[in-house]
Amino acid sequence: MGTFKEAEARLFRNVYICRRCESKTRVPIGKVLAGGASCTKCKCKQLRPVRKKSK
Repeated sequence: MGTFKEAEARLFRNVYICRRCESKTRVPIGKVLAGGASCTKCKCKQLRPVRKKSK
């Protein structure tokens, strides 16, 4: 099954993972870069983008 732009945007755009508890959150990139975004579970401010899995 092939991927298309809408599906990739839904899965990867503005989605970040907490480095401490590995929970997902959806926030704009500007807020992450400014340091204003935090994890909803543990309130940690260290977020990383979702990694695309290679096939």
